[in-house]
Amino acid sequence: MAAEIRHKEITAIRRADGESRTLAASLPRLVLEARRIAANVIHGLHGRRRAGAGESFWQYRRFVSGEPSQNVDWRRSARDDHLYVREQEWEAAHTVWLWPDRSPSMAFASKQTRDSKLERALIVTFALAELLVAGGERVGIPGLMNPTASRSVIDKMAQAMLHDDADRASLPPSFVPSALAEIVVLSDFWSPIPEIKTMLAGLSASGAHGTLVQVVDPAEEEFPYSGRIEFVEPEGFGIITAGRAESWLDDYVARVALHRDQIREETNKLDWLFSTHTTSRSAAELLLFLHGGMMVSKTSVGNISVKAGRSA
Repeated sequence: MAAEIRHKEITAIRRADGESRTLAASLPRLVLEARRIAANVIHGLHGRRRAGAGESFWQYRRFVSGEPSQNVDWRRSARDDHLYVREQEWEAAHTVWLWPDRSPSMAFASKQTRDSKLERALIVTFALAELLVAGGERVGIPGLMNPTASRSVIDKMAQAMLHDDADRASLPPSFVPSALAEIVVLSDFWSPIPEIKTMLAGLSASGAHGTLVQVVDPAEEEFPYSGRIEFVEPEGFGIITAGRAESWLDDYVARVALHRDQIREETNKLDWLFSTHTTSRSAAELLLFLHGGMMVSKTSVGNISVKAGRSA
């Protein structure tokens, strides 16, 4: 009996690990989906509307005595009794670190969903990278890809993942981002709370801001199981057998709620965001949420005494 259980466990672990590592077949679809979503939302997004050395026109303002005369927009000034300067939009690039969890547990997908948790995390990661680079930002993947502002950022990310032979960890590697960096971690976050606390402490030590997104399958959210069910943990933590799975529902829901409350408590201490995303919902919805949260956080760059609004 023990040998049979162990065989089931090993089979499930190998299946999940193989699915999480074999991205070559699914990456073309994920890349196309990411580009489609990014293209659909990018037209409604605007710049940061802050004067500076950008390429996009923002506004005219009065010429100030002492400024170089070459700053004057003579065509606009000819229509009035004053001299005017053509201001450009602020486009000072800052770094955004994106980390999609590619561990074996992310390969799970129930029958009612199109995307696995891994596929959804990658689609949103790619699409967000496309939007950020289009807005003048640099995007990197901790431990895998240095920050880049290349317009082919999705291709660079996909290639980096395809050639990555390292073990698939459930949480980002330890690194020290700059104080003005933004960090986005997409994971199912079923890791123990002490491990999540340690990760947050390391990533926020320099003062960087970030967002944690828990990507879950509808089955993990609703627990639609009944009868005798064997639950196999794909990352080596064994098999649990439920004689009457429906009797576990209330306890399961309470444990999930507690786990999320504990994560939210830690992120609130750091002024980070924590949100959940179910794969049955729209990827574009999550993309807009993440991009919008970053735009809000940037309002504090020009005045560090003002905290950006960040709520879960």
